[in-house]
Amino acid sequence: MATPVLGNIRFHMPAGRGRRASWVEQQLRAKRVVLKVGCRVEQLQLGHIDRIYTALALYMVVAWRINLLMRLGRQLPDLPADLLFDDDEWQAAFILNRKKPPKEAPPLNTVVRLVTQLGGFLGRKGDGEPGAKTLWLGLREIAIFVQGIRFARELGTYL
Repeated sequence: MATPVLGNIRFHMPAGRGRRASWVEQQLRAKRVVLKVGCRVEQLQLGHIDRIYTALALYMVVAWRINLLMRLGRQLPDLPADLLFDDDEWQAAFILNRKKPPKEAPPLNTVVRLVTQLGGFLGRKGDGEPGAKTLWLGLREIAIFVQGIRFARELGTYL
C-alpha cells in the first residue's frame, strides 16, 4: 500500500490495481463535474486555442482544490482547517452560516460542511458526505464574501 506524504501528514492510498483504477476514476469524475458544471468549460467561447489552454489551466487548479478539499474533508476530518483555508475563508464559512467563529482553526470537516451548506448541502442523517457541486457553490459564496471583507478592510471600515 503506497503512503504518499502531504506536507508532514501521511495518508493511505487504495492498494491493488483494481481498487487504484476505481480510485483514479473517482478522482477524474469529481474533477469533470467541477469543470463541466461549476466552471462551464463546454460553454467557453474564447475563439483562440491559447485562450482555451489558459482558461483550462486555471480551471484545473480550481477543480484540483475542490477535489482535494472534498477528499481530505472525508479522509482526514480532524486536520486543521487553516492548512487549506485562509483565516478569512474559514471565518466567512461560520459567519455566512450565522455561527460565531472560534478563536482557533476548527477541524477541516467542520469547515467543509459549513461551506457545502452554503452550496445547498442539507446534511441530513441519510445524505452522506457532501459532493463537488455543493462545495463549488459554497466556495463561490465564500470567495465573494471574503472579497468584500478585504475591500472593507482597505477602506478601514471593518476589522
